[in-house]
Amino acid sequence: MRSTSGAMASLAALLLLQTATVVCTANAETYPARTVTMIVPYPAGGPSDTLARVITERMKTALGQSIIIENVTGAGGSIGTGRVARAAPDGYTLSLGHVQTHVINAATQNLSYDVVKDFEPVGLIADTPQWLIGRKTLPPGDVKGLIAWLKQTDKATSGAVGVGGPTDLAAAYFQKATGTKFQLVPYRGGAPLIQDLLSGQIDFTFGQAANYLGHARSGQLKPFAVLSAKRWWAAPDVPTMDEAGVPGLHASFWHGLWVPKGTPKEIVAKLNAALSETLRDEAVKKRMADIGQEIWPVAQRTPEALAAQQKTEIERWWPIIKAAGIKTQ
Repeated sequence: MRSTSGAMASLAALLLLQTATVVCTANAETYPARTVTMIVPYPAGGPSDTLARVITERMKTALGQSIIIENVTGAGGSIGTGRVARAAPDGYTLSLGHVQTHVINAATQNLSYDVVKDFEPVGLIADTPQWLIGRKTLPPGDVKGLIAWLKQTDKATSGAVGVGGPTDLAAAYFQKATGTKFQLVPYRGGAPLIQDLLSGQIDFTFGQAANYLGHARSGQLKPFAVLSAKRWWAAPDVPTMDEAGVPGLHASFWHGLWVPKGTPKEIVAKLNAALSETLRDEAVKKRMADIGQEIWPVAQRTPEALAAQQKTEIERWWPIIKAAGIKTQ
C-alpha cells in the first residue's frame, strides 16, 4: 500500500513538473505578449534615464511590444534594483543598472538581495568614463595646478551623487593619491549637482562624463582629466589622469541590462537579441555618441560578457571599499 502511494506521489510530482515545463516553454515562445517595464533606479532626465529612453525607443520595435520606463529612485539605485530582484522571472520587468547598482552598492549597503545571485544578465549596453571637471571660474588650469590649489585652501568642495557611489570612491582615491583634502557635498542626483557646479556653488566633481559633455563643449565647465587609460573619443583634448600625474585612477559608468533570477533562457535570449539589434541601429549609434555613450563591441554584448564585467568590477572595487571602510545607511 505504501509503495503504491509513493508511486502515485512520484507520478503526480512528475506530471506537475512536466506541466510547469510546458507552461514555461509556451510563455517563452509567446513572449512578449504584453507591455514590458524597464526599471531605471535614478531620476528622470539623468544620464541613465536618457540612455534608457534611447534604447527602449528602438527595442520596442525589435521586441514587437511596448516598453515603459519606470523611475524608481532612492538609496543609490538600490530601491529600484531591489524591486526587479523581487519581480516575477517572466521577462516583463527589466533592470537597467551600472557599476553602482550591481557592484558597489553590495559592498556599501546592507541589501536585501544579492546583486549576482538574484539576477540573470542580458547584455552590456554602453560605457562612459568619469571626469574630473570644475566650475569655469576655478583658478587652476590643469590637474597639477588643482592639486597645488587644494593644498593651499581648506574650503574646497567637491560634489558627489549620494554617499559611497562611484564618484565618491574616485574622490577618495584622488585625495589619498595626491595628499589633498576637500569637502564632499552629497546630492540626490546629477541634475542638482550640475546646477550648483554651473552656478559656482561647488568647485568641482568626479562625474559621469556623458552628463557634463554639453556643458564642457560650451565652455560652461572646465574639464581637468578623464579617468580612463586612454583619452576619451568625445573630448580628445582632455588628458587622462595618468598623463596629469595621478596614475591608476580609472573609473567608468558601464550600463547593462538584467532580469530576475530564474527567467527562462529563451526569454533572456530574445531580450539579448532585441538589445543587440537596437545597438546595431545607426540612429541609435548616433544618439549614443551625441550623449557621450560608447556602445560596447559586438563580442561583448552577450549575457556572459556582462557577467564577466560585473565579476571583474566586484574583484576590483570591493577590496578598495572594504579597506576604506565605506558604508552607507
